[in-house]
Amino acid sequence: MTLDFKPETLDDWLKYLERLHPQAIAMGLERVLRLKQALALDPGCPIITVGGTNGKGSCCAMLEAVLLHAGYRVGCYTSPHLLRYNERVRIGGRIANDDELCRAFERVESARVDTAGGTLLTYFEFGTLAAMLAFAEANIEVAILEVGLGGRLDAVNVFDADCALVASVDLDHQGYLGDTRDAIGFEKAGIFRAGRPAICADANPPATLAARAAEIRAELMLINHDFGYVAAKAQWRYWGRGGKRQGLPYPALRGAYQLANAAACITALDCLRERLPVTAQDIRSGLLQAELAGRFEVLPGRPTVILDVAHNPHAARALAANLASMPRSANTFAVFAMLKDKDIAGVVNAVKDRITRWFVATTEGPRGAAAQQLAEELNRAGVTAPVTQFEDVAGAWRAARDIAAGNDKIIAFGSFLTVAAVMRERQRAGAGATNAT
Repeated sequence: MTLDFKPETLDDWLKYLERLHPQAIAMGLERVLRLKQALALDPGCPIITVGGTNGKGSCCAMLEAVLLHAGYRVGCYTSPHLLRYNERVRIGGRIANDDELCRAFERVESARVDTAGGTLLTYFEFGTLAAMLAFAEANIEVAILEVGLGGRLDAVNVFDADCALVASVDLDHQGYLGDTRDAIGFEKAGIFRAGRPAICADANPPATLAARAAEIRAELMLINHDFGYVAAKAQWRYWGRGGKRQGLPYPALRGAYQLANAAACITALDCLRERLPVTAQDIRSGLLQAELAGRFEVLPGRPTVILDVAHNPHAARALAANLASMPRSANTFAVFAMLKDKDIAGVVNAVKDRITRWFVATTEGPRGAAAQQLAEELNRAGVTAPVTQFEDVAGAWRAARDIAAGNDKIIAFGSFLTVAAVMRERQRAGAGATNAT
């Protein structure tokens, strides 16, 4: 497809990108590499690439917060977004504006149509190149790149990581990555580079991950072997090849598993200390300041509202553990919606014992699971709690909110789309309340 009109807004560009490639996901690096070379896109700053089934976003947020506190101009590229595409590209701690993104999209498109035959790019591939162009324009000093899917064949992997971090390895995207942890581990290890730090925060990594690191002679560092942490009541202690750090604050990001992510981030920073030195205070402040919407995000007020994008069994188990660690409530209402190509049964089984009533909703888009399918999965899982079906997430959210008392919990989870729909509905209701006063 060639550009038969000139997009004038970011929304125009995004609609165009959605139509550019016939597939939403097309694994392989050839197309992106071709355009990277055409654009002469060769970042001169250190690159930290972050992969993993879950925990990628948390690690990116903590790394970004520490490096920002240390005074570096940081570029951070993550996906997917919740409310606005701009969320995917952060420059110096702020979300990229429309003009910055449109300029980058124009440059990618110009290079794309000039290549032989007009190279087709997927939405994510186009966005990855544009993000790196925006970073180059802003003269960033360090880039943090979150893997979109897998690692070995993901678009960000055309950029060589000075330090690669894999937060976890579990089952997800089996249609693309394989249906075993060994197969998925091999794909995620694809971001490792010869002679460079390769950090893994999974306490039980598949053998394929270590084998790949050994094959290319990456400097593999494993949690509980080369680095780790010791938790105490109010603080925690880090240990690793770079030394020990005492009296660290618990991360602002909730969940006991965040200590493993934080330890991996400190290890990465230690590995890059000659190029990106940070102080002990930078680390402490970064851990306390890191924010990430929709990852066990507990909103202020009553009833307690929790937003979590958990969309696979590994993430759902973490969600269940987090719920178990909270004070008991009279009721826990689930606003639940998922994509039909995900392991719905696995997610349900992980959290079902923590939920007293379900509000299940149809997810928008062709990949969305119908509320009826979710209800059937709950029935097959032996759920006896009440289940009510809704045409959309907004309706499910309103129903749960209307009956929840002050000492209840509402947990909205199952996908990024689920959390985003609740966030939009809360914003809409808040604006209505403000206008009415």
